[in-house]
Amino acid sequence: MDFQIALILGQDGITNGAIYALLALALVLAFAVTRVIFIPQGEFVAYGALTLVALQAGRLPGTLWLLIAAGVLAALIDGVAAVRARAWRRLVPIAGWNLAYPLGLWALLSAVPAAAVPMPVQILLALAVVVPLGPMVYRLAYQPLAEASVLVLLIVSVAVHVAMVGLALLVFGAEGSRTPPFTEARFDFAGMSVASQTLWVIGCSAALIVVLYLLFERTLYGKALRATAVNRQGARLMGIPTALAGKLTFLLCALIGAFSGVLIAPITTVYYDTGFLIGLKGFVGAIIGGLVSYPVAAVGAVLVGLLESYSSFWASAYKEVIVFTLIIPVLLWRSLTTHHVEEEE
Repeated sequence: MDFQIALILGQDGITNGAIYALLALALVLAFAVTRVIFIPQGEFVAYGALTLVALQAGRLPGTLWLLIAAGVLAALIDGVAAVRARAWRRLVPIAGWNLAYPLGLWALLSAVPAAAVPMPVQILLALAVVVPLGPMVYRLAYQPLAEASVLVLLIVSVAVHVAMVGLALLVFGAEGSRTPPFTEARFDFAGMSVASQTLWVIGCSAALIVVLYLLFERTLYGKALRATAVNRQGARLMGIPTALAGKLTFLLCALIGAFSGVLIAPITTVYYDTGFLIGLKGFVGAIIGGLVSYPVAAVGAVLVGLLESYSSFWASAYKEVIVFTLIIPVLLWRSLTTHHVEEEE
């Protein structure tokens, strides 16, 4: 390996690591606030990319039908609970978010040819379809078991992952797809050609991390999520509804996942199950951060990207094994240095 090859591999590693960092932050956020190890995080990557592909091809994306179906189920559950509690005012926002929004989006995409609009608008439409699935998944799968143990929530996550992969195969098919790059420009740096899409991935990932930092530091909702992450029972006593915190958390997780899918769609072929492996590598970064530290998780995710890239040069057949083996020494070190804490009741 010479210096030129090392630079190229480093570029690939940092690009992949930027995506893994976003997913690692989402996984840490989900676990800190809701105690859910959100295995289906990677599915939102595939959903975001393939929804954008469908819009660019002039088709109604299959995720739109999933959104409508999930909205009907959530509206039915929340509506029945509101009627039993005689909370009639809650029926309007329940119907608006779960029914009016998906149906309005369906009417918009049916009337306006998405293939004819600029790419930024297509990306916004793809996010508008996929991101609301996050809080709906939380409402249907996790909120009824919010007080269950971490093990039970993990089993539910596995079930949700299997269901979402199967639904992705049903609505998208088995063929892989790509999208056009945001821009076609290339730049020469230190004798190495850098595609503009690589800069888009790194820049957008860094910008999204900054936005998340400002959200948690400067906004009321962000501070509420931080309080819930520190002490769920204390946050509940202070008037912060944990159900709302869970929905906001999963909204952010879905946004991060779908946007990550949009970023990688021009540089890799995305299949219905591609997101699972990408999500697992983000999970390795989250494990390095102990599922509690955002900065360490982000650094660990970039390390995973670099390790994967250089492993592909030295031992391409074993690169996945090498990446996932990284979990073993991390878990061993944490088991020896972390004191056991009883799970709060």
